[in-house]
Amino acid sequence: MTDLLAATRASYDAVAENYAEFIAGKLEGLPMMRAMLGAFAELVDGPVAEIGCGPGHITSYLASLGVDISGIDLSPRMVEIARTAYPSLQFDVGSMTSLELDDGSLRGLIAWYSIHHLPPAELPGVFAGFHRILSPGGRLLIGSHAGVEEHRKPTEGYGGIPVSYESFIQPVDRLVEVVRDAGFAITAELVEPGDKPGRQYLSLFAQKD
Repeated sequence: MTDLLAATRASYDAVAENYAEFIAGKLEGLPMMRAMLGAFAELVDGPVAEIGCGPGHITSYLASLGVDISGIDLSPRMVEIARTAYPSLQFDVGSMTSLELDDGSLRGLIAWYSIHHLPPAELPGVFAGFHRILSPGGRLLIGSHAGVEEHRKPTEGYGGIPVSYESFIQPVDRLVEVVRDAGFAITAELVEPGDKPGRQYLSLFAQKD
């Protein structure tokens, strides 16, 4: 595991409880995001994994819409919280940089606000991995911060707890390009204003050729 992945895992272990409290109920006030998740739920026709599932709130929401879904997260503490909160669902510890899933084993994959913790140079390999584990015609949904290129190194997060993860913001067109270059066809794209100048929220639908 790289130093950055180890720092990200340790940071999210540290803030896991506070993050779970912070995120609870947020989806209720985000109609566009619910619409994107709902569309994904209608499109997929088989097993799905959420990569970077955190405390399991999105995994649970999609399961409530009838999706056959499990969650994977880098943080063992996040996985513990998800398993406790949603005991009927499967959650496992793992990294999107080295997914231990069989080729073509999934019909859908979602990474919801998790890829921004990886340096841009690692994203082609990550999306190639996503492509590998999806069967032909499989669906991909990415939710991500986007906008003016920025490399952030926060020192505190979620209640003032020390963290050492990093965040890499990229323009929408660059994220679209890396997904397309991995062998996906882009099927839909939604860009919403972000929470600060130059920042956007991206929902990107793609399908394996």
